Amino acid sequence: MNFLNDKIEPIISFYVSIHMAKSRETKENSFIKRPYYEGGIKALRQFIRENMQYPKAALKAKIEGTVYLRYTVDYKGNVVSVKVKSSLGHGCDEEAIRLVKLLKFKVDKVRKVRVQFHKTIQIHFKLPKVKPAPKPKPQPPSSATSLQVTYNYTAPKKTPPKKDPPKKSGGYTITISY
Repeated sequence: MNFLNDKIEPIISFYVSIHMAKSRETKENSFIKRPYYEGGIKALRQFIRENMQYPKAALKAKIEGTVYLRYTVDYKGNVVSVKVKSSLGHGCDEEAIRLVKLLKFKVDKVRKVRVQFHKTIQIHFKLPKVKPAPKPKPQPPSSATSLQVTYNYTAPKKTPPKKDPPKKSGGYTITISY
């Protein structure tokens, strides 16, 4: 038994090392080229940012989060099918699916082989920041003949005078009211 275990161990390690070396090779010079978005990841993010329409139901409910999608790209570079992996709801899933279906990928020709590629993407939904309304700037009076001036005057409320409790020490108390 000890003899068998000694022979199996080197064979397995040899197989693993060959397999690992081949996987490194295939990453560099692969037979099948993966589709890519023309312009790279920055252009993809910019496209999503420009075309995203935040769903009204999500705005009303103040929903933020991320929708995880898995999609299939055909041999022409079109997105064929989209599946939601992690849902957010309130119309965000539908908007994310719409955005992914708009994507167009660049696929290099691979010896007349028609291959579909499966990819994943995360679409982030963040509520737009509300900017305070700008204060209207006062307009300088023009050279018109009329000028309107408005004064607001509020009369102060009259409060009854406070009466001090009489002192027990004796003496005179004088209260003067206007």
